[in-house]
Amino acid sequence: MSWLGGDDELDDFEEYDESSIRTRPNPKANRPRTKRRPAHEDAVVGRVLGVDRGRYSVLIAEDRPDEHTVIAARARELRRTPIVTGDRARVVGDTTGDQGTLSRIVGIVERTSLLRRSADDTDQVERVIVANADQMLIVVAAADPEPRERLVDRYLVAALDAGIRPLLVVTKTDLADPSAFLSHFDGLGLTVFSSARGRMPVDEIGAELIGHSTVFVGHSGVGKSTLVNALVPSAGRATGHVNEVTGRGRHTSSSTVSLRYTSAAGRGWVIDTPGVRSFGLGHVDRANILAAYTELAEIAEDCPRGCTHLPDADDCALNLAARAGALGETGRSRLESLQRLLQTFGG
Repeated sequence: MSWLGGDDELDDFEEYDESSIRTRPNPKANRPRTKRRPAHEDAVVGRVLGVDRGRYSVLIAEDRPDEHTVIAARARELRRTPIVTGDRARVVGDTTGDQGTLSRIVGIVERTSLLRRSADDTDQVERVIVANADQMLIVVAAADPEPRERLVDRYLVAALDAGIRPLLVVTKTDLADPSAFLSHFDGLGLTVFSSARGRMPVDEIGAELIGHSTVFVGHSGVGKSTLVNALVPSAGRATGHVNEVTGRGRHTSSSTVSLRYTSAAGRGWVIDTPGVRSFGLGHVDRANILAAYTELAEIAEDCPRGCTHLPDADDCALNLAARAGALGETGRSRLESLQRLLQTFGG
């Protein structure tokens, strides 16, 4: 007699045998989920020109005879990936650009730069403004509204942190002399343009745009959209005025958009952004600011660990060199500019 008992007991054992378990059929006939994604080897790469209500305008075949724009949606796997103006996007689907067609963005090419801001200096949540820009044109007015030195400082810090070359244009110079304001930026080596009613330096600024992707930033009401329309006549960016009571400009540009600048000498990209009244720097790495001052960064290698490089840092190698007269007049001016920018985001 078997240790399993009689035939009845054997039948009970087989009833619970795992090898005989029946699997429930899939009533929806769905394929099992997988984390594997298609390679999309047929994807084409295009430039994101702008976004409108979840639909992206993407330029395909840039600078080729068959250049055209498609409208694309974001692929599900990119739902947590920010896609911004200036991105180089991998696009699949119908990329003909014909009316009524919709493509799909399935990936983003590695970015060369990323301009960001935060809500305030304590906010670590980044708000991506534009990707792959290599220049920033800061637009300020000499008056109406009054120029804000600290806001320009913040733009400069964000540009240096992103590895972007800053430029400065002062508009409405027929209303006030910007000399005192511009003296605040001595030592930075900024390229500065002056603009007045009837005397807009379109050709001079345009020469700096050729071969570059330049993001335009500025306070509302400073004339940024007017400048953009002069550089790109087909832009049609809305312009506004400054409120006489508050002294503030009205937001006219509500979205960031890439526009092509074209002249007899060449072409470039103008990236127009909405006017802002604040620019948080909670995301900034102070080391990137120092790195922009190459000659000072070399001296700072002798600083103690954790040095702030601020004027009250007695053991800072930069301050010691300044007191010893080793920097020269230009070097001292550069150091003052560096320290002011470092203080801009909390020291």
